Amino acid sequence: MINRLRLENFKAFRELKLPLGALTLLTGVNAAGKSTTIQALALLRQAHDAGVLDADGGFLLNGDLVELGVGRDVLHEDYSDGRGKRAVPIGIGLTIDDHDVAWRVGYDPSRDREADLLRFGDYPLPDPGDYEPLPGLFGLGFQFLKADRIVPAVHYPKSYEAAVRKGFLGARGEHTVNFLRTHRDDEVRASTVRHPDAKSDGLLDQTESWLQVVCPGVNLAAEDLRGTDLVQLSFGFGGTAGIHSSNFRYRPTNVGFGLTYSLPIIVACLSAGEGALVLLENPEAHLHPRGQTMMARLACLAASAGAQVIIESHSDHVLNGVRLAVKEGVLTPDRVALHYFDRNDGKIDITSPQVGHDGMLSEWPLGFFDEWDRALDRLLD
Repeated sequence: MINRLRLENFKAFRELKLPLGALTLLTGVNAAGKSTTIQALALLRQAHDAGVLDADGGFLLNGDLVELGVGRDVLHEDYSDGRGKRAVPIGIGLTIDDHDVAWRVGYDPSRDREADLLRFGDYPLPDPGDYEPLPGLFGLGFQFLKADRIVPAVHYPKSYEAAVRKGFLGARGEHTVNFLRTHRDDEVRASTVRHPDAKSDGLLDQTESWLQVVCPGVNLAAEDLRGTDLVQLSFGFGGTAGIHSSNFRYRPTNVGFGLTYSLPIIVACLSAGEGALVLLENPEAHLHPRGQTMMARLACLAASAGAQVIIESHSDHVLNGVRLAVKEGVLTPDRVALHYFDRNDGKIDITSPQVGHDGMLSEWPLGFFDEWDRALDRLLD
């Protein structure tokens, strides 16, 4: 498991040392660095997948996972110059079970302003054996779902490479329907994440049962459009799930955003095995409060089964879902990390409240999900 993330001169941070848990919740004001922390991990994965995480490579800034622009977009505005050297160090480091590894590039402002591959140069690199044991970040257990996920559509791509060989849902969840079609009968191995009301332990039935928390009575079907490189998703209300469901089917475009938007998150959590790494941006989008709380609980259940889950969220319902999961024994407090990002006078401050066994927080920083109380005070004034 990744115990700590370290950043140097990277985007929002001149220096960052951020503890991570089995379940990490990143919250706070906009443009305060929450996405930067997730992007740093995705950037390492992107460089690894491209085969450039070695002495001849570097940080590949633009790819399928993240599009960070060019060198000048990544360098922190108030950077540390690395002992006066011409090349400014930009680094990403991890602590893995108390063992430190780090990757650093040398950014030359006169040469690398427009470069989208920042090279490692003369900086020492970790031995691959030091980080390859991370099946989540560098193996088949990686999922990263951006805030701008797939929208309701008539068809979705059918990629054997992504959905079958790599088991990847896509950064926007675009391969989720094909993954679900291919693995519909696969057993959800972790008993902790299985929905008790599902008809079976198969992935499709389990996905449907969790989706019914968002929309009671819904069922879904994922079909192959033969002779094409496309698959089709449809929803029904009542009846049974499956490839051939007899009840009237609805296109995703006719049932709203919430079901389609939440589908990749549910599938990611159900399919996350031990050692997996799941990065989720705004899992609450387009969901009513009960659905938001459910997403947090499912993420906690995945973490309790051995995955590592990192969530960026602006929802107090997601926060409360995590707190309830701790109170109900899904996760122990020491396996949860909460971080609140704020900006004060141009500087980013991070406060990390602790969750007690009763779900209560050790502190409640100013601005930390307090808008309800502030609005209520004004209404009662």
